[in-house]
Amino acid sequence: MMEHSELLIDWSRAQFALTALYHWLFVPLTLGLTFIVAIMETIYVKTGDEWWKKTTKFWMGLLAINFAIGLATGIIMEFEFGTNWSNYSWIVGDIFGAPLAIEGLMAFFMESTFFAVMFFGWNKVSKKMHLTSTWLVAIGSNLSALWILVANGWMQHPVGMHFNPDTARNEMEDFWAVFFNPNAVSKFLHTVSSGYVLASLFVIGVSAWYLLKKREVLFAKRSIIVASSFGLLTSLFLLTSGDESAFNVAQQQPMKLAAMEGLYKGEERAGIIVIGLLDNTKVLGDEKAPFHFKVEIPNALSFLGYHSLSAFVPGIHDLVYGNEKHEIMSVAQKMEKGKLAVEALSDYKKYKKENNSQKAKEALVIFEQNQAYMGYGYLQKPEDAVPNVALTFYSFHTMVGLGTWFLVLFIMTLYFAMINEIEKKRWLLRLMLMTLPLGYVAQEAGWIVAEAGRQPWAIQDLLPVGMAASNVASTSVMITFWLFAILFTGLLIAEIKIMFTQINLGPKGGH
Repeated sequence: MMEHSELLIDWSRAQFALTALYHWLFVPLTLGLTFIVAIMETIYVKTGDEWWKKTTKFWMGLLAINFAIGLATGIIMEFEFGTNWSNYSWIVGDIFGAPLAIEGLMAFFMESTFFAVMFFGWNKVSKKMHLTSTWLVAIGSNLSALWILVANGWMQHPVGMHFNPDTARNEMEDFWAVFFNPNAVSKFLHTVSSGYVLASLFVIGVSAWYLLKKREVLFAKRSIIVASSFGLLTSLFLLTSGDESAFNVAQQQPMKLAAMEGLYKGEERAGIIVIGLLDNTKVLGDEKAPFHFKVEIPNALSFLGYHSLSAFVPGIHDLVYGNEKHEIMSVAQKMEKGKLAVEALSDYKKYKKENNSQKAKEALVIFEQNQAYMGYGYLQKPEDAVPNVALTFYSFHTMVGLGTWFLVLFIMTLYFAMINEIEKKRWLLRLMLMTLPLGYVAQEAGWIVAEAGRQPWAIQDLLPVGMAASNVASTSVMITFWLFAILFTGLLIAEIKIMFTQINLGPKGGH
């Protein structure tokens, strides 16, 4: 494999991060709003109340705007695997490509087909057929998320494959191991439930605006009851799936967990930081305290990561330099084994080419003994295995803090909506409206934790980002980065303008 310049790698990472972060501004709203719309239409079909039809059509219109623009950014992101990350695509394309292909064939075609019926078929098909189409769009969009998150979960915890030394590619060995990968399952459940929470915040935020303006009162109150109920249930599920995600991270990506909590030295009965300020001058290996100040819950991290209050949680120092007591191998030792694997693979290919079967067999044995650490053979120094601690820590705590606030907000909103006092609580309506953009902040923070927290790996412990990039001119990546930045910003501005226009018009026939 070919090494690339740091400039090329940094710009390739920046371009993909830009695309992914913009794409994720649109996806979670689609995931959740499809189900909220389906619930509203179900109420309409059951009751025959035309108010519910108007309500459904209004939110469906906003869904259509969001769906179309999210689609454009998603297609560009998939193409970047071929343009900017061709080495990655070559090495693991056999595995990574399978769930993406299924997503296109199974889920995307289903949601696209029935989306047309849902949006244009109000007076062309029966009520039951239209309702079925709406539910199939909701199921299809979430199935799309399933297959994409199966692929991403595999990057976080690669399973179900074997490395072919003759082709230097990882090939799928067990599809079901990939599909039922614990990381993929927890990632899917946590990610889609966070999308449901965002969509609920969107609906109650827009509805709060109407109530503050004293417009569309019945429409807004009904929308708030549906969305806050949906949001409360999915927030509770989000807590459960978050706990499972943290457990999987502790087992499979302990360095990410340590960065999430700013834990430099491992501890038994480790606590979770509620709030803290990192010391930016802290360097791995020095004796400085990691925090200027912190407030923590004792024993909670041990329980969260290992389901034991007294469990030892390894810190960044333990994971980089090793810990004999807890049988943790140092990164330097892994790098030695990794370099043996890289050299043995090179020797194997050379001897195969020379038809020296005995030497090739010996080289293959050495490779197989050290194969698990091959990715470490491409690191330059042990400290390269540490992600950006501050970015990971603050992103994680932003996500958790906001998620807690959303749960409290849904409880208050649902309570006052059910006793028919919601329009009188203008302080709460303002909070609902102000919280809407915070839903997007929490979404982006979650993905920063997931992706920045596993650096330097494109595939955990298997392929460093530096070896995954395409061999292209860095100037080409820089130019396309700025072109995409302009394009995506334009799309975002267009969506916001169209959304504001539609919201200002309100549901047809509303009061």
